[in-house]
Amino acid sequence: MKFKLSLPPLQESIITISIIIVFCILTSIFIGLRLEHFILLFFFSVLFFLNKDSRKFAAALLPFLIFGISYDWMRVFPNYTVNPIDIEGLYNLEKSVFGMFDNGNKLIPSEYFAVHQHPVADFFSGIFYLGWTPIPIGFGIYLYVKKKKDALLRFALVFLFTNLLGFVGYYLHPAAPPWYVMEHGFNPVVSTPGNVAGLSRFDRLIDIPVFASIYGRNSNVFAALPSLHSSYLLIALFYSIKSKSPALITAVIALFMVGIWATAVYTAHHYVIDVLAGIACAIAGIALYEYGWMNLPFFKKFFYKYLNYIL
Repeated sequence: MKFKLSLPPLQESIITISIIIVFCILTSIFIGLRLEHFILLFFFSVLFFLNKDSRKFAAALLPFLIFGISYDWMRVFPNYTVNPIDIEGLYNLEKSVFGMFDNGNKLIPSEYFAVHQHPVADFFSGIFYLGWTPIPIGFGIYLYVKKKKDALLRFALVFLFTNLLGFVGYYLHPAAPPWYVMEHGFNPVVSTPGNVAGLSRFDRLIDIPVFASIYGRNSNVFAALPSLHSSYLLIALFYSIKSKSPALITAVIALFMVGIWATAVYTAHHYVIDVLAGIACAIAGIALYEYGWMNLPFFKKFFYKYLNYIL
């Protein structure tokens, strides 16, 4: 098949280029441009300007890009500058509701698993946690390739909407993760760098600093409630079932979903409360989108116009 270059209409090109330029200027001023910004913009630009098919693909995945940008821009206004950080209260609530006894001492689940580890659990916890980004995006690509674009667009927009709900939660209730209490106690130190916590055991097993390279760059450790990692695969599972995806795909999503929930607690990245809040956030996001936003005429019009663009 002969490759055909097909640029977008002039108006789309001007709007897209203008947005990219404004994004680069504002990001360089308020956050600082990093290598990953250039990589993402390069791939998006190539897809958007290459031809009609690649442009549709870029537009279909745009909600995932907006999510990444939104999360990155929370650096500008850290949540701990808006409301006080919950450290001791959340820890005590976790212990009172989900506490586990070990040699007569009541521990939170993350403390219990910090003592009772196993290499097999360490390995699979790393595998599961590595899947929280690739699996949702891979599922989106699958829906696109299989031309289930209605399901893809719903999935992508709910993914974005749920993240925005979670971000509101971060600002309403800044919260420290279990590893913070286990290492630093109850005093808030906003300059605390990201921590790989229990996932360091996976890095040591494979002798590659996979998670150390990821979490070492986390600029805000007080965005633990809700656990949005616990939301993503539940959203994917809902739309996998709704779109009647093959049983194998649905089963893999379900396996990683449960694995991520367990890993979040096992590695001390989240309390059980955080995980439950993340699950609730996903359910709320799906329900509000499907039975709220999609019943509003203006949004429904936007949705089908967007869908028609990527068909």
